[in-house]
Amino acid sequence: MDNSFSKQTYPWKTTVDYRVQPEKYQVGKGEQGVLLCEPYKSEILPYWRFKTPELALASSEKIYQLFLAYLKQNDFVGADLARKFLQMGFTRARRYANYAGGKKYAPGSAQTLKKGTGDPQKVISASTFYKKWRLAEQHQTYKMMKTAWKKRYG
Repeated sequence: MDNSFSKQTYPWKTTVDYRVQPEKYQVGKGEQGVLLCEPYKSEILPYWRFKTPELALASSEKIYQLFLAYLKQNDFVGADLARKFLQMGFTRARRYANYAGGKKYAPGSAQTLKKGTGDPQKVISASTFYKKWRLAEQHQTYKMMKTAWKKRYG
């Protein structure tokens, strides 16, 4: 296991209001920062659910609507975080589909537990989130905003 994580150098901070200081936001990789960036975390997290396919459908629809609303407001940070929540819905539901209780590793170990022991309903939840995540990723306005953001802020 790599223990090189440093809270001091991690770019996302809970103490920053990313709506007030959007220039401090970094896109990063995958879902990085999704549960740290306020006020967006508090705006999106209450809708993030994947326990059943029905909840996943309602959740992914609502989060995608938030994604579109952020785009309409020209709020790239909000849109990117909504996209990250969609991605996280997919990855977390897949984890629960693959492993009983969503536990990939044995307690206190790096030993991977047996795959294929999870909840088959989570496969449907994962698929639902995957479709919305990909739709968000492919949105032309989002793609243009992301390119401009990375060019300006890295």
